[in-house]
Amino acid sequence: MSDPGGPQPISPSRRKFLVVVDQTPECAVALRFASRRAQHTGGIVTLLYIVPPADFQQWAGVERVMREEAHQEAERALYEAAKAVNDIVGATPELVIREGRPAEEILGLLKEDRALAILVLASGISKEGPGPLVSLISAPGANAYPIPVTVVPGTLTDEQVDALA
Repeated sequence: MSDPGGPQPISPSRRKFLVVVDQTPECAVALRFASRRAQHTGGIVTLLYIVPPADFQQWAGVERVMREEAHQEAERALYEAAKAVNDIVGATPELVIREGRPAEEILGLLKEDRALAILVLASGISKEGPGPLVSLISAPGANAYPIPVTVVPGTLTDEQVDALA
């Protein structure tokens, strides 16, 4: 007998693939991979944009304007990403905007939405390292994520992603 208050199993056909939308070039690779996986499995894509916290506490007017501009940028980026997902999957993804530190906001969303089944990231394409999000989740002492994390190479072409997903 299952615990009615505990986490409920997610039907594999309705799994949610979480992609964190940001300004990195590899984000498009993660977005395409998640979209193709959702398309092939009947899943759903959830797009998360994290607005960094503002640091202008003594300048309330400036902080408000900066927050509004950051939310406008988040909406623009999510709209572009949602269009790409819709072009691939034929369905509108879920859109989420949160404000705060990336690790905390990702974990918070995972706790709130138990249907999120896989976090999809792409590794960085520059010589500086694997990319900000991959570095964040793989850092020593980083919080363990309660779902699998898929990291695809950020250098993959659309054709390579399509063949893998």
